Amino acid sequence: MSRTFALTIPQLPRNLRGAVANAYLLCRLADTIEDDPALTADEKDAYHRGLLGALAGTSRPEGFAASLAARLSPATPAAERRLAAESPRVLRLTLRLSLRQRRAVRRCVEVMSTGMAHYERRRGLQGLPTLYDMERYCYFVAGVVGEMLTELFCEHSAEIAANRTELMGLAAHFGQALQMTNILKDVWEDLDRGTCWLPRDVFLAHGLDLTDLPDSAADPAFAEGMRHMVGVAHASLREALRYTLLIPRHETGIRRFLSWAIGLALLTLQNIVHRPGFTSGDEVKVPRPAVAGLVNTTNAVIRSNTALSALFNVTAHGLPLDGEPAGWRTGDAPVPPRDHDRSQRRGIL
Repeated sequence: MSRTFALTIPQLPRNLRGAVANAYLLCRLADTIEDDPALTADEKDAYHRGLLGALAGTSRPEGFAASLAARLSPATPAAERRLAAESPRVLRLTLRLSLRQRRAVRRCVEVMSTGMAHYERRRGLQGLPTLYDMERYCYFVAGVVGEMLTELFCEHSAEIAANRTELMGLAAHFGQALQMTNILKDVWEDLDRGTCWLPRDVFLAHGLDLTDLPDSAADPAFAEGMRHMVGVAHASLREALRYTLLIPRHETGIRRFLSWAIGLALLTLQNIVHRPGFTSGDEVKVPRPAVAGLVNTTNAVIRSNTALSALFNVTAHGLPLDGEPAGWRTGDAPVPPRDHDRSQRRGIL
């Protein structure tokens, strides 16, 4: 999602840009910890707790930053290692946010970090057990971002806040849909890192055991399973569109922020459907001319709910549409306790 947010954050109103950019960097930092191949599960858990402590002000960010930057492996991109080293600057900027903004950002990072720790111990080449598990994973690593954005948008505008209940009911779909699209696009890169986030039950229903990947990349059953998953992501993007249409028409910056991201995800899903034999995320990445075309077309209709809906339908034309998206919220799927505290484990749902 880095490319998407780098494009869309500057579109936000000035008083939102700093808060959203700050939150993005903190989430990126949590994700950097999660993705580093040299860190053990216990180390990742400890660094996530260190980040939360620094964010809460109960520990010094300099110590956290120095330890993490020294421990990250060369496999982690240089930009992310630099972010870790300079994270005290990011954390100091967090303190300049309003109280409501800080609470929203802190909750987002906490839910994300705790969810990551839960799934870190369940990752592997065999995939996740069910579509339920995949959607729940997508909530923890991305859907919660939609909830955080809603809190920030509501503080920005009393008119938006008037629709808070309905917006919160749809909020998780925005991040979940983008995350699911990325999982489908990056399936081969994730496999190279020893991880598969696809749901076993969906692919088994189409006749494929995920443990057979990548040898079965050309198997029609894999293409059918991916098509099914595109349909699930498409369903969540339709909920994200409903969310966008609740934003007042004059809030063009927020509507661009949301609509561009939705459009890029739809174009990526189209590429996946039309190139089922792809073996790299680069093969289904949306090219720059297509991005520019999407931006220009969206901007031309950004104030019209009818035209935005029509543009969505044109862009999504031909995509499968499977099932009802779960749209997990914290109230639906409780944040799992950290695995080191098994005595406090709660049941799921």
